[in-house]
Amino acid sequence: MRAMNQPVDASGCKEPPQTTRGILRQLGPGLIIAGSIVGSGELIATTAVGAEAGFVLLWLIIIGCLIKVFVQIEFGRYSITTGRTTLEGLNEVPGPRKRVNWICWFWLVFTVVALIQLGGIIGGVGQALTISAPLTEAGKEMNARQDAEIRLQVAESIRHRFENEESMKTQLAAIDAQYAAAREEIAQQQDKPVVSSHDALIWATIVTLVSIVLLVLGRYRMIENVSTFLVASFTFVTIFNLLYLQLLPEWRVSWADFLSGLSFRVPEGKGLSVALAAFGIIGVGATELIQYPYWCLEKGYAKWTGPRDSSDDWERRARGWIRVLKWDAWCSMVVYTFATIAFYLLGAAILGRTGLDPDGEQMIRTLCQMYVPVFGAAAQAVFLFGAFAVLYSTFFVATASHSLVCADALRVFGLSAKDEPSRRRWIRTFSIALPLLFLGSYAYFQAPKQLVLAGGFMGALMLPLLGTAALFFRYRRCDERLKPGRLWDIGLWTSCVGLLIAGGYAFYTNVIK
Repeated sequence: MRAMNQPVDASGCKEPPQTTRGILRQLGPGLIIAGSIVGSGELIATTAVGAEAGFVLLWLIIIGCLIKVFVQIEFGRYSITTGRTTLEGLNEVPGPRKRVNWICWFWLVFTVVALIQLGGIIGGVGQALTISAPLTEAGKEMNARQDAEIRLQVAESIRHRFENEESMKTQLAAIDAQYAAAREEIAQQQDKPVVSSHDALIWATIVTLVSIVLLVLGRYRMIENVSTFLVASFTFVTIFNLLYLQLLPEWRVSWADFLSGLSFRVPEGKGLSVALAAFGIIGVGATELIQYPYWCLEKGYAKWTGPRDSSDDWERRARGWIRVLKWDAWCSMVVYTFATIAFYLLGAAILGRTGLDPDGEQMIRTLCQMYVPVFGAAAQAVFLFGAFAVLYSTFFVATASHSLVCADALRVFGLSAKDEPSRRRWIRTFSIALPLLFLGSYAYFQAPKQLVLAGGFMGALMLPLLGTAALFFRYRRCDERLKPGRLWDIGLWTSCVGLLIAGGYAFYTNVIK
């Protein structure tokens, strides 16, 4: 057997690594997908669920992260062993056809909404930059007014919760001072006319144009490195923030809170509908399930495995690179699951207890409150860096991923030549056109949270179809020599049933009901 670091041979094949260290050096697609996940799903949708439902839906958030990995790996296995893309695979699923099959047509509708959803992400980036560096006097005035409104609401909520507790008298004195200062600041501004600012849209435009340049000039390695750094940095800060919160009696997450989140209860009101909308985004959502095999192909897993044949060499390479694929998928799952749990608990502990809702122009400023108890005056700077990091990582990675998929869609729908130069030209074209579409959707709707949750709803509807495709890949396209065992099949079927339940409930509550 050749050494694990031997270069690709003349046929393009490469021996898979045999050691843990060698496997870790070949990871990458999952980290790129994690860069897309820890943004719209975790920072916005997950915290919104925590704010509206409290701790009670923690169990659904965890399941949402774990349950989709089996389908993700099955999609990756298909691409490694066949060398085909996700859309080519979806087009093979039996059913009604007109140019392409039924799943591809539904994918087209889903993608339109998913693309509009990314307007919410670039809007969040614009809001974060506006708060930290307003471009106009109107932006500065609006910042001051909204800061005072948020501080007043937080102070009122804390005073109401703890005004009768002797142990909180020291903390309440500081809260009362903050409350009085916020009221005075708002009173001073009441005589001023209410101003509106376009700073967030201006910043979003600047970031969009810079991103277009980076995407057109960038390569796989740059995207991988940027997304890994941005996600890792803010995930570490968020987990530290949650752990330190345990030292603050007014904010700590008690064991009772944590266990209530694992009790499989359903909250009253709209908490469950928001959670199931978020289910389409958190963890590996429908968009990431579709995009993941494209990054596996870009990484080289299929090329290094080589075209399928009956030889023992091909079987050995396929087994080895599928093993790398599984490490890649499960390691990225650990990263985004920890991040998701941290964001959810912060949303429930702070936003849920204070009645704050991350919505509209106040979305980023509201989310910032999750870091105030620990970081104090520095919270805004810490959070704005983190918010920019994860939201921009999502925007950057998702744009690159959608460019790959949309370029492939033109081939599958018969609208483009199938040669590699044509594919690369279309990838560059979409790298320019898609960010402008995202910017336009934010400029028109001006509602980041609603855009993100709308994408989550369509993602929930898409999930059962992807589960169907995963079962087709497993039982109709998997090489006999590589078929997984019974435990894997149980996990895959459980995953597909979970996707069916989530999609069916989303369809019932949002369409039929």
